[in-house]
Amino acid sequence: MVTATRPQFVLASASKARRLLLVGAGIHPFVCPSNFDESLVEETAPLEYVTTLAQCKAEAVVPQFANALVLGCDSVLAFAGQIYGKPVDKEDAIARWQAMRGRVGELYTGHVLISPAGITLARCAVTRVYFADIDDDTITAYVNSGEPLACAGAFAIDGKGGLFVEKLEGCHTNVIGLSLPLLRAMLDELGYRVADFW
Repeated sequence: MVTATRPQFVLASASKARRLLLVGAGIHPFVCPSNFDESLVEETAPLEYVTTLAQCKAEAVVPQFANALVLGCDSVLAFAGQIYGKPVDKEDAIARWQAMRGRVGELYTGHVLISPAGITLARCAVTRVYFADIDDDTITAYVNSGEPLACAGAFAIDGKGGLFVEKLEGCHTNVIGLSLPLLRAMLDELGYRVADFW
């Protein structure tokens, strides 16, 4: 139950993976997708891109709540100087995996937290992802499973894609879509304890 002193925790994202991360950490968010048009953001640097998108998503949701702590997030994979969000189609996902296999990418997730008082914190977490050197048949089978088509970077480490990631450097939950340690630090900065939302 939300009290006058503890705001409602709102996740401005339709991501099931982000919601499950929060629930697993004891935070049961109210899910309110922003439906923000991502094509409006023209940033080309991954850090600025994900942070701007996360802020736009959070800001789109804030007016709908009187006493809420709103979290907006967005993730992309930066690989070989390019930003990879969700693949356009199966052919795009296959081409990406053929380029990524045996190599390293960086997964960026922008986090924006807006307090009931309108204080906005914007942070970004970066995790290096080491991809396995898998063959074409395995890539095709993975893409045909449908999983990569809904994910930034064309992989889900908490699903079948976890089979094809050799190593991570940095926060592992960041690769799923939300850095729990970073969220805890942001809550601390706003004067909350994570346990306030359990």
